[in-house]
Amino acid sequence: MENDLGKIIIIGRSEGFLTGGLISKLKEMVIDSEAVGCDIKKIEKLRDETELFVVFADEGAEDDTECLVYLKDVAADTDRRIIVVGNAESIAQVKKTIPQTLILQEFLRPLEMDELLKTIKHYLETQGGENRKKSILIVDDDITYMRLIYDWLSPSYHVGMVASGIQAIKYLAKNKVDLVLLDYEMPVANGPQVLEMLRSESDSGTIPVMFLTGKNDRDSVMSVIDLKPVDYLLKTIDKKSLLEKLEAFFKGV
Repeated sequence: MENDLGKIIIIGRSEGFLTGGLISKLKEMVIDSEAVGCDIKKIEKLRDETELFVVFADEGAEDDTECLVYLKDVAADTDRRIIVVGNAESIAQVKKTIPQTLILQEFLRPLEMDELLKTIKHYLETQGGENRKKSILIVDDDITYMRLIYDWLSPSYHVGMVASGIQAIKYLAKNKVDLVLLDYEMPVANGPQVLEMLRSESDSGTIPVMFLTGKNDRDSVMSVIDLKPVDYLLKTIDKKSLLEKLEAFFKGV
């Protein structure tokens, strides 16, 4: 029986001794894994259940640019990380496509298999599944206030920032988030209008939204009840209280 640490996807031009050895060792550790070559369709099929990608950077990695570009996009969209195994030249070739921010670790050949396995296990136990940082998007035209909230939240969460509803729609079309913190009063489209736009889009229709606002009158609150925000927080909230609210929300999801 597989454990709940998540699936490891192994990517490379050949499925040789190292790939087979890694799969065998992971099986002994009760960690699910699968080698997919450099097949975009297979990566796409497994993307949502994958916790970590291991790329064996073989000679000819420059021929796999399309696959690596897709892998880069998947890792960024799903907040996953990539381990790269190879010689210095092949790793450098991979890094022309995949940025350092997405690379968990590099392993030079000859590979120290035990060190690779330790790295995989530690990542799965500390950053995979429920331990992965949640992603929050702040939508607010007040840049100073938005930066303050960013500073409060960024140590504990992945945080994005946009200054309008249109920017939020564009951001969410490319990035997955677990929660939107939405300002009530904004020019052009106010908070309730932005929430209606989010609800009408397939990419953002089910994302939980909290209002973070200076308006607490009954009419303002009632105007958004039908849109079902998960909470309605005043901008006077302090850092400790906001973090507690968010922690309680994510524990309850």
